[in-house]
Amino acid sequence: MKKLIQTLKNIWSIEELRSKIVYTLLLLLVYRVGSHIVLPGVDPNGLEQLNSKAKEGILGIFDSFAGGAFSSASIFALGIMPYISASIFMQLMSILVPQLQKMQKEGESGRKKINQWTRYLTVIVTIFQASAYVTYLKSPEIAGAAIIPSFTSFFWLSTTIVLTAGTLFVMWLGERITDKGLGNGTSLIIMIGILARFPASVAAEFTAKSGSAGGGLLKFTIEIAILIAIVMGLIILVQGVRKIAINYAKQIVGNRQFGGARQFLPIKVNSAGVMPIIFAQAIMFLPTLLTGFNATKGIAATLSDHGNIWYMVVYSILVIGFTFLYTALIFNPKQIADNLKQNNGFIPGVQPGQPTADYIGQIMDRITLPGAVFLAIVGILPGIAKNLGVSSGFSTFFGGTSLLIMVGVILDTLQQIETHLLMRQYDGLMKGGKIQGRQTVSSSAI
Repeated sequence: MKKLIQTLKNIWSIEELRSKIVYTLLLLLVYRVGSHIVLPGVDPNGLEQLNSKAKEGILGIFDSFAGGAFSSASIFALGIMPYISASIFMQLMSILVPQLQKMQKEGESGRKKINQWTRYLTVIVTIFQASAYVTYLKSPEIAGAAIIPSFTSFFWLSTTIVLTAGTLFVMWLGERITDKGLGNGTSLIIMIGILARFPASVAAEFTAKSGSAGGGLLKFTIEIAILIAIVMGLIILVQGVRKIAINYAKQIVGNRQFGGARQFLPIKVNSAGVMPIIFAQAIMFLPTLLTGFNATKGIAATLSDHGNIWYMVVYSILVIGFTFLYTALIFNPKQIADNLKQNNGFIPGVQPGQPTADYIGQIMDRITLPGAVFLAIVGILPGIAKNLGVSSGFSTFFGGTSLLIMVGVILDTLQQIETHLLMRQYDGLMKGGKIQGRQTVSSSAI
């Protein structure tokens, strides 16, 4: 405890770090305040049906990432998700399109062009999603009665403009946090939205378990202990790496010697990050669009029930498959082998060139399989927790996208804090070892 207090004092004594933390907290506060401002023309007292419907299926994921703004018809109802969608699309295109690959290698100028295109794409995606959200709100069974009659004639135009401006403002907040604050702004905005539901979910679970039929406080304590164990396992998954020894040939220039040192090439157990879970969830929600056909109602109902055994099996297979697919897209052993060869680096006992690429690819395949299986288990844990009696709201924190994002973002932020401490020769946050964040690709495209 004494060491923790001293570490907090060290953090607060660094002026640059203190200003970054305060700046980040203020911008996050602005975002949370805006998430409670209802859209013009909407009566907040008539949103009961929207609050219940918007917590189911894929809408529940959107509402989770938006911190409840989606279900409360807020000006930030779309949150940062249009920007995330545009970023994921541009990231995949940068891998698949040679022209964008070349632009990425141009350095800062190329990245600025890609970022500018991402912003333009964000505006287009936001306009489409805002239009769909307005149609959703105007349906009588959702929130049609909550729309004030005097706003009905121009509700579509005004709401689309407000939602688009709100998303662009949230995107600007994320960029400001990244530039002048602490951590990745976009990731922190998503994490703060997810964490906003945590206290209420814990309180609801505590109330339910405290009742006569809830199982008592012992069961609640066991649930908290299991949640802590899952978080510890996720930390191992996020930080787990396989180090490959790399030797560099000695070079003598004049009277000075360069190279000759041994370094390590770290290969992450989970290089794909949260992307396989996001892709798998998107695929699993597609059958729900076919609920209007009698022949597909049973399939849609099965694949929309997180606690169904068939849902878990199909979902796990999709997560494992997308993990291998996305890892193959972002990880290029051939390019790594060429870079090592150009810098006079080699793996002991392995010939440079194609044999090195084959060796790195073989190791990558071996460590990706257990990482993919563990990621699939994390994805189905909320359904398992729900079947074991955990309330639906609290069960979402036992795994899945929400918990994986929270653990990864917190580790990234702690890594930056530790860097500031070590630069000024203070002790780090951990007594032994070093906090490792996620890979850049996974961090930027949650």
